Amino acid sequence: MIASFRAFAKSWFATLLIGLLIVSFAVFGVQDVFRGRISNSVVTAGSRTVTPQQFKREFDSYRKGLEQQVGQPVTQEIAIENHLDARLLEELANQEGFAALLGKIGLKPADSLMKAQLEKIPAFFDQVSGRFDKTLYLQKLGENQFTAPEFEQRMRDDIAQNHFASGMVNGMRVPRAYTALGAVMDMETRDVGFFPVDPRSVAQPALPTDAQLTQFMKDNAAQLMRPEFRVLTVVKFSPSMVSQNLPIDEAELKKRFDYRKDTLSQPETRTVAQIPVKDAKTGQAVAQRLSSGENPSLVAKSVGAEAIIYADKPRTAIADSKVGAAAFSLPRGGVSVVQGDLGTAVVIVGAITPGHTVTLEEVRPALEAELRKDAAAQKVYDISQAYDDAHAGGASLAEAAKKAGAPTITLGPVTEQGQGLNGQPVPGVTPQMLKTAFALAAGTDSEIEDAGQGEYFAVRVEKVIGKALPPLAEVKPQLVRVWMLREMTKRLQAKADELAARVKKGESLEAVAGSVGQRVVRVTGLDRQNAAQNQTLSRDALGKAFNLPKGDVFTAENGQAFGLVVAKLEGVHAPSGSTLARATEDMRPQVTMALFRELGADARRYARTELKVKVNTDQARAALGLEPEDTKGKGDKAKTSKSEKDQ
Repeated sequence: MIASFRAFAKSWFATLLIGLLIVSFAVFGVQDVFRGRISNSVVTAGSRTVTPQQFKREFDSYRKGLEQQVGQPVTQEIAIENHLDARLLEELANQEGFAALLGKIGLKPADSLMKAQLEKIPAFFDQVSGRFDKTLYLQKLGENQFTAPEFEQRMRDDIAQNHFASGMVNGMRVPRAYTALGAVMDMETRDVGFFPVDPRSVAQPALPTDAQLTQFMKDNAAQLMRPEFRVLTVVKFSPSMVSQNLPIDEAELKKRFDYRKDTLSQPETRTVAQIPVKDAKTGQAVAQRLSSGENPSLVAKSVGAEAIIYADKPRTAIADSKVGAAAFSLPRGGVSVVQGDLGTAVVIVGAITPGHTVTLEEVRPALEAELRKDAAAQKVYDISQAYDDAHAGGASLAEAAKKAGAPTITLGPVTEQGQGLNGQPVPGVTPQMLKTAFALAAGTDSEIEDAGQGEYFAVRVEKVIGKALPPLAEVKPQLVRVWMLREMTKRLQAKADELAARVKKGESLEAVAGSVGQRVVRVTGLDRQNAAQNQTLSRDALGKAFNLPKGDVFTAENGQAFGLVVAKLEGVHAPSGSTLARATEDMRPQVTMALFRELGADARRYARTELKVKVNTDQARAALGLEPEDTKGKGDKAKTSKSEKDQ
């Protein structure tokens, strides 16, 4: 064999092949020859990847969780508009990078620990035996679009991160100096003196001219621009337009009853204990013990088996059909040894709940309602098809609707969000209808759309009213109010600045306040804990009071009336020694946890940088059915994470 290899190596073909390999190494690099460069992964962190399918699953789960939090539907469009996809992508990149780093440093849970944790999850327990059921486990994973390797990898990641966190936080305490600084900040108190500057302190501005208001509208066009409106003609095909007293065909009613009789009836149920045994001889011994009243579970354990309990179940619930047939032929308390399809077993019958075979008269109202509903749906479908045929033949929406016997309604003007000219919702429009209508040009009709629940619709755009500023006359009163408020605010600020400058130059608060007919109000003992309950000073004033040194003068919004205040920070008082010492110790656990969270965030950032985690934004968007972002010639750089760019 070796001689054959040597002979091949000397041939002209081998020389050519080796030459091609050398060229490929020079051009692409040694690693890239053996490792493909093309990847459709959304996130790549070392050997770990997030596929588009996994990203789509995580996005849908993230969106549904948000729906539960806000208590209303969150469509994919709304989620994308609020950049939830980008946030999730960043979170997955951090998560995968950190998990990869923990694996790289050797922090991996043992298989025995994984197995123990997995078998503690109640969702995977068999309800009869109360034990971990692998079949149920795989079924539950499939229902949630997980494979077993994916779920177990996630469990491994969680266990590893919990161990890492436990190792970091165990015994960790920040130095007293850290919490002492926080305690000083939280417990220091401040004294503020202030007086108001209200509209009586300044001259009233003159009313604006039309020219000024017109220019004001242009300057604020983005806020004042009215959205596009559309006037729509809609034809609806709904079961509500069909009579609810449609005649019932007795033959059809009987046919449906015969088909549904078994499912509508209540089957007999029994409580049955089944004990698997090795042979008939053991079965007879077990049967005698059960007949004498011994507990089935204890008897089963004594012969090395486990009793299977069917509590109040129908015959079809018993896995072995022969065992089921025997159990449902016995009286209450009856015991029998059965040679079933799955082996020999002993059964004992407990409680018996008789079944009930339903009659036609009992379910007649419900079946008639179903038949009428089906007939109405069919009639609606026939009307919609008649409309579709007429429309396809050249008739307009209104003409086709008239031929089919379907009414039309006019809606609008309406915005894409469903609001009318008065800003209120327009009755009769639906999100699906609006989406269809705003994708059409003026004077065009849509195809028939399925609205669900057996309903259909078609829409025509009669008129498009483009975005525009409203007429000045229509909004003049509101603009005048805004203009006057703005001008008054400017004058109040100028006056407040003038008065504050006098205080800064050395005049007392009392003297400056008296010059404008005001009195000084003082608030003492303010701290960061009680500031939120303070009703005297505004948030603006409180924020400045806690960010300035003693003696500073400032202006802020008035918290009790329209206007401003001129204020002076008159005192800053540190907490006493004993109080500070107690607060320092009380705050240590809280500050320790805050530091731990910061260290955790830093660890994730480090992992992402160290492993050069790659994020493919276009693949993530494609997974959600979206177009790639406009990279504007940036090429592959636009598809990488910031951490990769920084390398």
